[in-house]
Amino acid sequence: MEFMDLYKVWCEKAQDDKDLITELKAIENDNDEIYERFYKSLEFGTAGLRGIIGAGTNRMNIYVVRHATQGLANYVLKKYGKGSVAISHDSRIKADVFMNEAAKVLAANGIKVYITKELEPTPVLSYLVRYFKCQAGIMITASHNPAAYNGYKAYGEDGCQMTDVAAGQVYEEIQKLDMFEDVKTIDLDKAIESGLVEYVTDDVYDSYIEKVKEQQINPGICKGADLKVVYTPLNGTGNKLVRRILKEIGVEDVEIVKEQELPDGNFTTCPYPNPEIKEALQKGLELCDKVKPDLLLATDPDADRVGIAVKDYDGSYRLISGNEDGIMLTDYILSSRKANGTLPEKPVMVKTIVTSILLNRICEKYGCELKNVLTGFKYIGEVILNLEKKNEENRFVFGFEESYGYLAGTYVRDKDAVVASMLICEMAAYFKKQGKTLAQVIDGIYEEYGYYLNTTLSYEFSGAAGMQKMADIMSGLRANMPEEICGYKVVKTADYSLSIEKDLVNNTETTIDLPKSNVIQFNLEGDNAVIVRPSGTEPKIKLYITSVGKIKEDAQEVADKLAKAMEKDLGLKE
Repeated sequence: MEFMDLYKVWCEKAQDDKDLITELKAIENDNDEIYERFYKSLEFGTAGLRGIIGAGTNRMNIYVVRHATQGLANYVLKKYGKGSVAISHDSRIKADVFMNEAAKVLAANGIKVYITKELEPTPVLSYLVRYFKCQAGIMITASHNPAAYNGYKAYGEDGCQMTDVAAGQVYEEIQKLDMFEDVKTIDLDKAIESGLVEYVTDDVYDSYIEKVKEQQINPGICKGADLKVVYTPLNGTGNKLVRRILKEIGVEDVEIVKEQELPDGNFTTCPYPNPEIKEALQKGLELCDKVKPDLLLATDPDADRVGIAVKDYDGSYRLISGNEDGIMLTDYILSSRKANGTLPEKPVMVKTIVTSILLNRICEKYGCELKNVLTGFKYIGEVILNLEKKNEENRFVFGFEESYGYLAGTYVRDKDAVVASMLICEMAAYFKKQGKTLAQVIDGIYEEYGYYLNTTLSYEFSGAAGMQKMADIMSGLRANMPEEICGYKVVKTADYSLSIEKDLVNNTETTIDLPKSNVIQFNLEGDNAVIVRPSGTEPKIKLYITSVGKIKEDAQEVADKLAKAMEKDLGLKE
């Protein structure tokens, strides 16, 4: 159906949401705006759905949510005959509305639904799927995107985000359905009365907290450490559970960034609530300057990721990258568990392909197997599932991705800022008792292994034209693979969409044993590297640059040269 015909259908049938009716009327004479909203549908994939809130098939609204949920319901009923689904939401605009709409669709299809009474972190949703032995889960969140966005993450029965195969099957079911005619729904109060929809009780969250506490490496270390923390939930879901876990492990001195304490989907103090960027942490850093804590913690709106800043040598606060935090945690966990005698035989640590290769050396030191997976925490969850199938899940000790996502333990199958916040504070307390700051810890690791600098750069391409340009950049790169970048010889290439790795030094070719993905990697001489990857959840192309030097300044100089060369060659900047 042409975009204008779709628009007319929506004007006629989208009558359940007054905001959408108003929007549709407001754009009736704006063909460009109508096109942007209807030229395509939000596509359901392994990350579920994500888009700008508003009217249209290319927007997040109750009809898109209902449509996707009917497809999910059909998938569950076909695969399992019957089933149950857990649903929660974060602080996003209309997140609670979308959760309720999804619950109504599932209940209308005879599927049992467990929903939360209030917003909860994404890892809690993963836990609920496993706790209730559900066949699927839904988390209404757009993670760290700007306030205009919302999203819909779908989970499988193991509590992990849906894999490519499962997501593909759900998408096939969605494609068979008319958005308005083929979707079942039921009154929410009636569904609750019938028992088809049930609210999660507090004892379930208590059991989640107990599972998190089981992941402590040195229990009791925080007591008496006099650790002082500034914490901001960035107006999201982390406020209650992060503060609770810190109190229960003995971190008593926690200052909250008041402007960002309570849920607020408008994110007025940090328009881009992403702990990867300094602007999101600005209010927290301002409070740090006043109260002088040992560290700053910042969890993103759905509390699956955490960023930190630590007190530096001169009393200022140093931002710690996702790689650096993960490097410190990995070293702390492996060294402490080895010393405590709690490190399992044949331990396994998992990271994504774009995460620091310094982890290779740390794992080698402690005899830990390191598995590399594609970007996306679902692939880390898959490693845990495969270990579980062999009754070897206890081998998993830690997993992380450079974008501030961490997990210790197997009680959930997604990154968890609650357990990460606990472990970061425990690590800080452990070293504080030795007279060390975390700034000294990460610098000591660089002294031991060398300075590996990891730089992530993002380039945004909005709208239909932007999506086409992103596709053209990737196809152009494949057609003209460089032999050198900025004077550094390419020694190995890996095209994850073709599952082919080429060793250009030995002139050999091997198959990559990972799911296909639109990622191209260049390994350069001197252990430097460049990875090019379009984001799976945002209209962006990302560059991941690894640069190596004896000191940071040397590595930064290499990174800057590589970035400029890639920007020019790919046309990433005008």
